[in-house]
Amino acid sequence: MANDQQPHLIGFQNEACADFTLPENRAAMEAALAHARSQFGREWKLLIGGNCVETGATFASTNPARPDEVLGLHHKATPLLAARAVEAADAALRNWSRTPPIIRIAAAARTAEILRARRMEFNAWLVFEAGKSWPEAEAESGEAIDFCDYYARDMARLAGPHPVLQLPGEKGEMRYQALGVGVIIPPWNFPLAILAGMTVAALVTGNTVVVKPSSDTPTVAALFMEVLLEAGFPAASFNFITGSGALIGDALVGHPRTRFVSFTGSRDVGLHINELAAKAQPEQIWIKRVVAEMGGKDAIIVDSDCDLDAAVEGVALSAFGYSGQKCSACSRAIIHADVYDAFLEKLQPRVERMTVGNPEAPGFYMGPVISAAAKRTILGYIETGKQEGRLLTGGGALDAEGHFIQPTVFADIEGSARIFQEEIFGPVLGVTKARDFDHALELANDSQYGLTGAIFSNNPDHLARAREEFFVGNMYINRKCTGAMVGCHPFGGFNMSGTDSKAGGPDYLMLYLQAKSIAERV
Repeated sequence: MANDQQPHLIGFQNEACADFTLPENRAAMEAALAHARSQFGREWKLLIGGNCVETGATFASTNPARPDEVLGLHHKATPLLAARAVEAADAALRNWSRTPPIIRIAAAARTAEILRARRMEFNAWLVFEAGKSWPEAEAESGEAIDFCDYYARDMARLAGPHPVLQLPGEKGEMRYQALGVGVIIPPWNFPLAILAGMTVAALVTGNTVVVKPSSDTPTVAALFMEVLLEAGFPAASFNFITGSGALIGDALVGHPRTRFVSFTGSRDVGLHINELAAKAQPEQIWIKRVVAEMGGKDAIIVDSDCDLDAAVEGVALSAFGYSGQKCSACSRAIIHADVYDAFLEKLQPRVERMTVGNPEAPGFYMGPVISAAAKRTILGYIETGKQEGRLLTGGGALDAEGHFIQPTVFADIEGSARIFQEEIFGPVLGVTKARDFDHALELANDSQYGLTGAIFSNNPDHLARAREEFFVGNMYINRKCTGAMVGCHPFGGFNMSGTDSKAGGPDYLMLYLQAKSIAERV
């Protein structure tokens, strides 16, 4: 929808990405990397009720491209400290929820401004801690800015009274108010953008929060807490705790004063959170709300009538951007039988041109996967793929010190195969032949997930059917299935992909609010 149809979004535009072929941008990024490297080994404390807390036990954040390189030391929270954090957020709720919306909006907008000024710094930490290439890091920082800017503007739409149908003799209105204390659990693969989006959405709507980042990427989250403070969010309005999710996650979710949980991560963890949140605890007086995005097994359909070169490019970029570690990544390419062989003939050399290496250097398309555990899991699926299909290219790890895996493509994968059905979350693509378009749609929908999908076709009837029948939350036509832009592609999926939260869209802030109807007799 155009900005002239959304007055509250006038002036909003997505952040442009820096061109690193320009000498000034490359120099700025190199300086940011050098500065971040000078900060390696810093100790980061918990933040509870506005106070820094040490626990006496720490864990290390490491560089997935150089696993022996310690980036930061973070304190391990306990279940008792998790409970303290929820209670501190609850104590701060009354003041923050009653803070005029204009002040909360200003803090969210200021967060976007600070992130914009510190963009290269965050890029550098995303390279080191999340293993992102320069362009992937730059895109994520831009998305974080967009989330903060968009939600600041959208809160202006929701603040204040809203008109309702007026009953004769009454004056009626609708107002939206904060839910309460929220637990924010962001993922490691977008440790800045998703963290910023979930946290700022909760805060700008008047809630207070406890942030629990992934133990793979806690330093990026700790730096973002500094941004929130600088932007004007009161220290008491957000709390920051790190440590084992298995140890403290249940304490956060199950606490009777937790009102909602905003989670992005795996299906199994999301289901556990939803189950735990649904069980009322002693002294709990509400039904907890869960906002969850839980992954995908995303498909791209390549029809017989399409631009085959564009389809090959879209599939390759969707499958192997950030080493396939995106919930939106294409892991299933479903190809019409008429173009199947031609597609594979073009896909193999395109994938083999993709370079893999330490993303601290700007020339590599793919960096490492996030951890040794992830690497073992992905390599296990690759061995399974060798039994279920024909290895077209890739098929193993790189002989390097980091967690590097070759971009891997399997052809002739059946719909019953594990690598067709199960989320791998790595640089592994399965290619499946469809008899016709009906079969292609059937295969695409044969999944417990329903996050993103794309179709390459020039057949108007097939495109019309895909709009209706391709069962995903985000569908793309004649383009890749990754790269959702805030405001343009509200993001969230169906089925086991979560609660279809539509982050970055006009429905999202409503997930953090509750409506009060007020009628006055006159």
